Amino acid sequence: MLELKNIGFDVYEDGVKKSILKDVNLKIDQRFVALTGPNGGGKSTLAKIIAGIITPTSGKIFFDGEDITDLSITERAKRGISFAFQQPVRFKGITVKDLISMAKGKSISVSEACAYLSEVGLCAKDYINREVNASLSGGELKRIEIATVMARSTKLSLFDEPEAGIDLWSFNNLIKVFEKMHEKIGGSIMIISHQERILSIADRVIVIADGTVKKSGSKEEILPELLGGGSVCKTLEEKL
Repeated sequence: MLELKNIGFDVYEDGVKKSILKDVNLKIDQRFVALTGPNGGGKSTLAKIIAGIITPTSGKIFFDGEDITDLSITERAKRGISFAFQQPVRFKGITVKDLISMAKGKSISVSEACAYLSEVGLCAKDYINREVNASLSGGELKRIEIATVMARSTKLSLFDEPEAGIDLWSFNNLIKVFEKMHEKIGGSIMIISHQERILSIADRVIVIADGTVKKSGSKEEILPELLGGGSVCKTLEEKL
């Protein structure tokens, strides 16, 4: 279980303090959690704090009862926290099989790597020996990145707006992948998203705005109010 206690994060602009997160308190143990809210509300900052990419100004983070506030991103990864960026990293000279093997933490066979690619809807023979470079589309990179997360089998998998920068066909396939992950994942998935189709498959929806938790509950409790006036982004901007 992940627990955030009184998390705050401040930055200084021209000598003036700006609070990005303010006294955030959350307990997360559901299998599939969606973070949503208006742009600039603090969602990505919170995810990066959980992953250990940035350090909170105040508060504590507990994972499975352990205080991980001061642990590095590497130490958190060893404890079972993974993070997928909005724009997946490209690795010239590294093949897809190499990347999945590194995620798994050991050398794996071609058939094992192919099994992970099949899970995310990619034809293994077309990708297994390809380099993770500019020749891959945004949608292909997203799905390969998800395959590496599945290979790691982490206790907590964080995704920062996985739909960003991909076409509709790739997005529709991503939804299917996340639905499959929801069925098979052994740990928890946390996704930052504005997309109704992603929010609608979550066990819990958390709304972050102005650096605080505005709402938290099941999709049945949260979505009707958010979507009553149109798109998630527009509705959140108007209501929060």
